[in-house]
Amino acid sequence: MSQLPASHAVPSAQQLYERIRENVSQVIHGQDDIVRKLLASLVSGGHVLLEDYPGTGKTTLAKAIAGSITGMDFKRMQFTPDLLPSDILGVSIFDPRNQEFHFHPGPVFTHVLLADEINRASPRTQSALLEAMGEQQVTVEGKQHRLAHPFFVIATQNPVEFRGTYPLPEAQMDRFGMQLALGYVDRRDEIAILSAQQGDHPVDALKPCATLSDIESLIQATEDIRVSEEIMGYIVDLVGATREVPEVQLAASPRAALALMKAARALALFEGRAFVSPDDVQELAPDVIAHRLVLDPQAKFSGLTARQIVDEVVTTVDVPA
Repeated sequence: MSQLPASHAVPSAQQLYERIRENVSQVIHGQDDIVRKLLASLVSGGHVLLEDYPGTGKTTLAKAIAGSITGMDFKRMQFTPDLLPSDILGVSIFDPRNQEFHFHPGPVFTHVLLADEINRASPRTQSALLEAMGEQQVTVEGKQHRLAHPFFVIATQNPVEFRGTYPLPEAQMDRFGMQLALGYVDRRDEIAILSAQQGDHPVDALKPCATLSDIESLIQATEDIRVSEEIMGYIVDLVGATREVPEVQLAASPRAALALMKAARALALFEGRAFVSPDDVQELAPDVIAHRLVLDPQAKFSGLTARQIVDEVVTTVDVPA
């Protein structure tokens, strides 16, 4: 697929995406939009922070995506206050037989890493993921180790718990391409969940529908999607507009613009287009930009949210013709 022009690669890539989406939907009911954006993050090289109430299916969603792809390793880490960076990255252990240290890789050496309840770990431990998420490598005792490709972090946190948790620092939040919330499903979908889980959990019976090479093809097809100068300017204007909002203490960085462009490419591919449209950018802007903003205390006290600011920016910035 990678040898074809984008216009020829799009139809087969779209079909592959639909196959994976439908497979995941056998387990995750009523969350098609979240699944779509999560897959867009996967193929665009981003990472996702899922923030929602307990029991809404965050862990199951991560398992379903990894389980849909043959050859894609999946590891889950439960983050706790006593977790150490070496528990994530790995450690060198001395072997007395040959008088040498040997590196034993940690759970981060995988394709999909589920960092469950990431905000329960200390900031020191959270920061162990910064290099991994930003550069797809880790440095242990001065030696660099490359991670798998693709490398995709899905982190979860519950928004209502404060005791025993540590807020994610700004640098960590900036490493996430998107922040998404599943929310509660409607009555019909919740009945479908109950029906599906009368016996074994459906995620345990999920069959793969794609291979790791298929994902590599999707990644290549995403990179071939065209982004015009006008759309690039529009993305930069949206991100730049957050720096002019008085209530924002820390605005979005160029990394946010880059993440928005890459995710919009994936969304265009999934929609069957070889180019990014303003609609792709507008749909993703709140998910990509809002979590990177830091509001001043007075704005937060008044009830203003970062997503509301991004929604307002989207309505005020001129859209390219």
